[in-house]
Amino acid sequence: MGFGRKRKVVPFRTAGELDAMAAAGSIVGAALVAVRNAAKPGVSTLELDQVAEATIRDAGAVPSFKGYHGFTGSICSSVNDRVVHGIPSADDILAEGDLISIDCGAILDGWHGDSAWTFGVGQLIEADRHLSEATKSSMEAGIAAMLPGNRLTDVSHAIELGTRAAEKVHDRKYGIVDGYGGHGIGREMHMEPFLANEGAPGKGPELVVGSVLAIEPMLTLGTEDTRTLDDDWTVVTTDGTRAAHWEHTVAVTENGPRILTQRPE
Repeated sequence: MGFGRKRKVVPFRTAGELDAMAAAGSIVGAALVAVRNAAKPGVSTLELDQVAEATIRDAGAVPSFKGYHGFTGSICSSVNDRVVHGIPSADDILAEGDLISIDCGAILDGWHGDSAWTFGVGQLIEADRHLSEATKSSMEAGIAAMLPGNRLTDVSHAIELGTRAAEKVHDRKYGIVDGYGGHGIGREMHMEPFLANEGAPGKGPELVVGSVLAIEPMLTLGTEDTRTLDDDWTVVTTDGTRAAHWEHTVAVTENGPRILTQRPE
């Protein structure tokens, strides 16, 4: 009989549980699309929050952010130099050319979905458009590494390589936001393990069929450093440069990565 140490794995779900998570995730996707359609110059981030909450509740789900450690919104709305955790407000009015990141979560039948994307209000300047594209492609590189037998930091390393590849394409540097990253997710929104957005490969627990992670790179046009505002939530770049944030909840399957937070076309 073996005395080997039990191998550590990233928490995994059954096929039926993944389907339940995908049902929650599709509601998040629908809420994000509804928010983007509503995001026009002159609209407040509180109005966007109300659109998201209505979409989630109408689908029979519950917003997972609302009330989370006292958070007041159903979305995080992070405009321009705000990286993550921006609080929706009636005073926060969108303007043409703003770069806005929307993070949203929903709970359906006890299962969580968590997803984010960044888009422009009206026309974006090229640097901001490229920033969002780079963040998205970094996320997609991380998703592609969600394979059985890979280790946790293989995903981190893939995200980092995605950022470096985008830097070459766009001929500029991006800041990989320090200290923030993805996470396990299931019957709670934030679960172990923490997923860094950079680092050496081959470390950490193993990915197995059914393992689920929220993959969420955050990039800036400048610094890696952030600070939290007096509201104790909003995270901003220390140099005032703009930031982008993309996130999907993703499962490992025998047939490749499965995005559980699909958006309606």
